[in-house]
Amino acid sequence: MESKREEEDLRVYAHDTSDRSSEDVHRDTSLTTRPKIPFWRITISLLLLFLNYFLAQYDKFILSYFQDDVIRSLDLSSSSYGVLSGYATGIVYALLALPTAFVADYTSARVWVLTAAAVWWSLCAIFQGLSHNFWQILLARIGMGIGQAPVEALSVSLISDLLRQDYVFFGESVLYVGVYIGEAVSGQIAVAFARTGTPWNTALVAVGIVGVVIALLVRIFVREPKRQISLVMANNDRQQHPGSASASTALPVRLLTARKNVLSTFRYLARMRSFYLLTLSAAFRQLGGNVFGYYMPSYLSNLYPSEPSLLSRYGIIVGVVGSVAVLSGGLITSLMWSRTKLLPLYLTAVGGMISSIFVLLMLFSLNVSDGDPTRGVRVLYGTMSIAYLTAELWLGAINSLIALLLPPHTKTFGLAIWSLIQVLIYSSGPQIVGLSLRNTDPESSAYLEKTRIALAVMIPVGYWLAGIGFLLALPLVKLDIAGRFVEGRLQWSGRRGGFLAGACVLVALVVALFIVSIYYSTSS
Repeated sequence: MESKREEEDLRVYAHDTSDRSSEDVHRDTSLTTRPKIPFWRITISLLLLFLNYFLAQYDKFILSYFQDDVIRSLDLSSSSYGVLSGYATGIVYALLALPTAFVADYTSARVWVLTAAAVWWSLCAIFQGLSHNFWQILLARIGMGIGQAPVEALSVSLISDLLRQDYVFFGESVLYVGVYIGEAVSGQIAVAFARTGTPWNTALVAVGIVGVVIALLVRIFVREPKRQISLVMANNDRQQHPGSASASTALPVRLLTARKNVLSTFRYLARMRSFYLLTLSAAFRQLGGNVFGYYMPSYLSNLYPSEPSLLSRYGIIVGVVGSVAVLSGGLITSLMWSRTKLLPLYLTAVGGMISSIFVLLMLFSLNVSDGDPTRGVRVLYGTMSIAYLTAELWLGAINSLIALLLPPHTKTFGLAIWSLIQVLIYSSGPQIVGLSLRNTDPESSAYLEKTRIALAVMIPVGYWLAGIGFLLALPLVKLDIAGRFVEGRLQWSGRRGGFLAGACVLVALVVALFIVSIYYSTSS
């Protein structure tokens, strides 16, 4: 029975259509080989998706730049702050990203789901700004995670169908500019708020109000695009035939169809040769970047207390250099797409490894300048620019590649799986750093030294593990693009068993870290 189910699943996701033309195959499932959407609508859609994504993760930048103010005003410990910046939202991502993305695919209502999610996280951002203690802001951040969970997967999925394949990389890079613009704006706001004495929570309330407006504009102007064929299908005529059920279909049939689609998607990912390694590599790369984003601004401001404009210039460098880098990565990949499909892996691997060297120079900029703050700041700005220019080429390019490898009708669900595994791993970064700083006075020199050691270890290790993983994945991605997935029955002792064992270990680590952090946050 199990063997027959596996064989049926292979026919569902990898049906041999060699006796039919590609056009006939795509017509069967209402797919398109080349999106035909007016340029003006693409432009407006990209702008609104960018603004929504930018605002959806803006709270992270506020917590980063206003770390000391948040800790003081809410009377938090370092471990408590680690909970807010780590698994508080990560666990919710793990729980809700999958069902939300699946509903969006199953109902073909990605825009509606994105609008509802945007309204929800916007309201929770307002509640964060109104919080007065740890538990209030924790609950508000968990609620915000509910709304934030599907935003990235939905946005990447929509853009991958708005543009033709070779332009998708640049389009996704436009979306991820929001990460770097957020850093830049946060830096300017941090300086302005410090000068005027404005509290940090005012920024969160403002973000929530603007988020509601953007959500309404998304619903008005963004249209559900026709799904585009996947990269695998385009290269070898392998076709996805997802189950579907109309609104008039009986409920038991709809539930069985939904179950079949869920299982088929997981089996598709399990049969991909590169998915495991790509996901783990991206997670380690994000772990290094997550630790960087949460702790680097406060570390540098404490390292150079006589530089009042440091955060402002830090934000400008992140915003300008980061945006240029991610757009360059997407543009280069789009221009080179006809020659090679593997450039995103090289950009991520080599760029991160080179960047790690300059990250270390950033952390020890004062030491290499013989304790001279003036020289140290110059070294800091120079090495930071190079670090961002080399490290941030990857984000739009690699996520575009994943979107194009996934089955068209369930790509949002697949992207959610890809994202949630990463979230569960990289959210542990701030958590671990927070635990390492436990019972250390934030105003002391010991706190500064412990922070430097933690960042000097976690960021380069994350970048190098990711780089090695992506390079090892090169031949596996080639096989997946060619449609040479793992065939036959998935054995419990093989890929299926490894998949489940890895999932169990990951869940156990998540729960353990969260419980330990909650314990120390309430006992300190």
